[in-house]
Amino acid sequence: MRVLGIDPGLRSTGWGVVDVFGSKVKHVANGQCQTAVGPLAGRLLSLFVDLSKVLIEYEPSHAAVEQTFVNRDGAGTLKLGQARGIAMLVPAKFGLEVGEYAPNAVKKAVVGVGHADKKQVEHMVKLQLPHVKLTGPDATDALAIAICHAHHIQASGHLQAALKRASA
Repeated sequence: MRVLGIDPGLRSTGWGVVDVFGSKVKHVANGQCQTAVGPLAGRLLSLFVDLSKVLIEYEPSHAAVEQTFVNRDGAGTLKLGQARGIAMLVPAKFGLEVGEYAPNAVKKAVVGVGHADKKQVEHMVKLQLPHVKLTGPDATDALAIAICHAHHIQASGHLQAALKRASA
């Protein structure tokens, strides 16, 4: 199974790809899609094109995106929501279901604590993906999202198997 995690942002959208073999997670690639300054439509198009290239190159079988939190700046939240829409649209265009996770759920899955700080998340991503070279904080968060989704998929699979055995 190959999982793509996406940390949406209008200036920088992080992405991370991991392969999952049973309980083992292996780093494949990570990066950040940087959008140029300028009109919003052009920045969203740039994000769409760059994420599409990631999906074409790495061919993930699963994808997940971090949920947007609402802050005091309504206009900023709306713009981030539009970037998040692109982050969900691109994997869907390639036929993937897209998992969504709150930031606290990602932190809890990776660190064990829902209110972990960025340094703790980075440390745990490096522990779980030895020899990884992180391209930036948004890519680190994207890898954490991919790891979270991998754990969720595995737990769901175990639950389905248990339910199937119980009904037999």
